[in-house]
Amino acid sequence: MRKLLPSARRASGSEAAPAARSGRQGRNLFEAAAVYVAACAEDDQDRMDEAVAWVSPGQLTFGVNELACRAVLTLARERNQTPETVARSLLGIRER
Repeated sequence: MRKLLPSARRASGSEAAPAARSGRQGRNLFEAAAVYVAACAEDDQDRMDEAVAWVSPGQLTFGVNELACRAVLTLARERNQTPETVARSLLGIRER
């Protein structure tokens, strides 16, 4: 039964140990992305390293991308501009 049920596999001590050792347990990709981006903005390498350890690189990339999209959309609404105009402005790229 333990091989078939994910909850039973997590409950067994031998198979739950690798997740606990990796530091990823209890963190989700959006939390990792938020901490990572905030740490980058504050140039806090220790916090960036901490957030990187919480999820896989692919998950962190997805979370950072999602955060960027939400931030650009929010700023675009606040500024009454298009998302492309806001994104270009944030990156210092001139309008086409």
